[in-house]
Amino acid sequence: MLAVEASLRAEGERQIKEGDVVIVYERHDRMKAVIVARNGELQNRFGVFPHNEWIGKPFGCRVVGKKGGGFVFLLAPTPELWTLVLPHRTQILYVADISFVISFLELRPGSVMLESGTGSGSLTHSLARAVAPSGHVHTFDFHEQRALAAKQEFERNGIGHLVTVTMRDIQGQGFPEEFVGGQADAVFLDLPQPWLAIPSVASSLRCDGGICSFSPCIEQVQRTCEALTIPEFTDIRTFEVLVRTYEVRQEFLQTTLQCSTQFASDCLLKPPPQKRQRPQKGRTVTKKAERETRPVIAKPYPDTKGHTGYLTFARRST
Repeated sequence: MLAVEASLRAEGERQIKEGDVVIVYERHDRMKAVIVARNGELQNRFGVFPHNEWIGKPFGCRVVGKKGGGFVFLLAPTPELWTLVLPHRTQILYVADISFVISFLELRPGSVMLESGTGSGSLTHSLARAVAPSGHVHTFDFHEQRALAAKQEFERNGIGHLVTVTMRDIQGQGFPEEFVGGQADAVFLDLPQPWLAIPSVASSLRCDGGICSFSPCIEQVQRTCEALTIPEFTDIRTFEVLVRTYEVRQEFLQTTLQCSTQFASDCLLKPPPQKRQRPQKGRTVTKKAERETRPVIAKPYPDTKGHTGYLTFARRST
């Protein structure tokens, strides 16, 4: 996922060039995608960052801002990072659902993938990486402006040769005739009424190929499963992927090794008190030693996201 084609770069070269898309990383929940431009600059709470100073530096480097003294990291764009920073034109799929889809559809290099609809392109980037370098993703969206915006992003992010964007209403028109006869290895549907596209999927999917339909409501799942109960499909299953994220940080504890006020509500057992060790004469406690005495704790985020949607899978049987 680089703006410059890999064939134009020296082998193993990962230096930032003008026109590259760079993920500016402040912290795990604060990132931004920036297109590197000559004489451009980025301003944030850490200072001013001229783009000219980024050019020639390796991806992953740390740069210090002017008039602020703070720093950020310049990361190479990946499908996972792009999902966190992309402009939302529609509701998107996140890493947990995306990885599940790619695994269950058995996508690999050389696969031909049909996707409807394109939306914001979050899933499309991961699909393109999974089928590269010899496969292809054909993605469809009925909304012209969304389709054009997604196509521009695919080109800018360096995956345009792996993705073909077409404006088409799959619910009403089905997939193009060029795929009739089992030309697709897998199909993904993210539609309000996915059951309307099932007959077209049956004619486009190869034998033993997989279909996945993403729906936020269980009523949509029920109607989709009913549409899949035809001789052409088997192994119908629905999943709900739930993820629980943990926060990992160093927590300062009192000298008695009891839990601090902030962490006390999360502790069930407290370690027994220990005697406080007095520093020997002539010795001072350095900041490094103080940091080493702070244990690392992990606890779940209080605002962990729950339900995102249901994933319904089936396999072409005949």
